[in-house]
Amino acid sequence: MSNFSDNNIRIVQPGPMTLVQDRGRAGYQQLGVSVSGAVDVESLDIGNRLVGNHKKSAGLEVLLGGLVIEFLGRTIFAVTGADTSPKLDGVPVAMNVSCVAHAGARLELGMVATGLRTYVAMAGGIAAPESLGSRSTHIASALGGIDGRAVAEGDVIELGTPNIDDVSGLALEDERTLDGELSVRVILGPQDNEFSAAGIETLLNSEYIVTDQSNRQGLRLDGPEIESRSGRYDIISDAVVNGSIQVPGDGKPIILLADRQTTGGYAKIATVASVDLSILGQAAPGTVIRFTAISIEDAQQLLVARQRVIHESVLTSVVDSETFFVDDLDVRVGVAENSMVSLANIDGSIYPISFDEYSPAEQ
Repeated sequence: MSNFSDNNIRIVQPGPMTLVQDRGRAGYQQLGVSVSGAVDVESLDIGNRLVGNHKKSAGLEVLLGGLVIEFLGRTIFAVTGADTSPKLDGVPVAMNVSCVAHAGARLELGMVATGLRTYVAMAGGIAAPESLGSRSTHIASALGGIDGRAVAEGDVIELGTPNIDDVSGLALEDERTLDGELSVRVILGPQDNEFSAAGIETLLNSEYIVTDQSNRQGLRLDGPEIESRSGRYDIISDAVVNGSIQVPGDGKPIILLADRQTTGGYAKIATVASVDLSILGQAAPGTVIRFTAISIEDAQQLLVARQRVIHESVLTSVVDSETFFVDDLDVRVGVAENSMVSLANIDGSIYPISFDEYSPAEQ
């Protein structure tokens, strides 16, 4: 990871916590190994699709913003997730659009206004060594990513070989709302029988607030206490999954997330439907959550529909271009705006640009 090449990036400023993450480390929970991976996997998936990567490719997960990276070679990239008002060499960059950065360009993320985590996907993905089949970082076990830690100032990180020569200028809008109240769909169980009818009603008819004790392991919620049937909340430890809602002795629910432990000894009143897991990765402290119970069949259908949107919908080309004949060469040029950000198409490559006024030359 220390050799400079055209396919590298350099960390100029890491922000509060920036991690290498992919879709996680599956198949090892029976050995006590956390799955880890991107907390908002939808945002990572969108970014990877925009830059032409396989969906298992690794990118950067940026908590709260503040990241600055330098591209050491020409790179196609996309910024997704929480809006951090990204800029490339001081020029605003559109969210959820693939753009080109030239060698020496710097991408700077501001601090988040809403949401919690921003993702930077780059063509070829991050080429960190795989650990147990994944490049995801799990800090508690010092596994994956860059020596099992968050990225640090001065790190030089190698990128893989892009799958497609040039896929810049593609867009896939993320229509989720990353602030305010979240309506989270759940499937009751597997230990909902450990709770009284009043306890279940409390879960489904109350507001809960994400506390500042939350992290990648889980969201701790504050709100009305959930009543158990026996007055006890502990069970013989068994497996937990992404989205398990445990209720410890204080009666306040905890939603387990990507860095969760593999087993738990608290009763699980419900499990978050997979379709709503990613948005929980953007739930900052103070976010209000309400729960709604649905069936397993409904949860499966909702997930399939959402996955089709992310992985199968047609990507939009954001800049139309015209071809000009200049010095015996065909040159394609176009200019457009996307979410108040200006973009230019120069011979098929999309760059963020900045200009005060544009008018055709006088004849």
